[in-house]
Amino acid sequence: MAKYNVLRTDTADSHLHSVILKIAENFGNQVALKKLDEIEKKILLLEENPYIGNEPRYMVLRRQKYKVLVLEKDLVFYKIDEINKIVMVYAVVDQRQDYVSIINGL
Repeated sequence: MAKYNVLRTDTADSHLHSVILKIAENFGNQVALKKLDEIEKKILLLEENPYIGNEPRYMVLRRQKYKVLVLEKDLVFYKIDEINKIVMVYAVVDQRQDYVSIINGL
């Protein structure tokens, strides 16, 4: 199986930055850096197998062809471009947020 190129939108980078900042504020920089490393490693797993993510719970997101990678407390929303072998990450959000509104706002 060919490797996929995993890319992140500026919005996804911004979301990830926000998640990590909140962790740093609550638990310190070491915990935040460890969490960032964990999230990035999980996202990079999509290079080898972009289908490890699930179908989103909400139909509106499924219709838009999103996949979701479920991490401990975070959700990574992405789409797969089979033709160009690209996985585009659109959002990294805390699953306790109103993520449907966040994704629909992209």
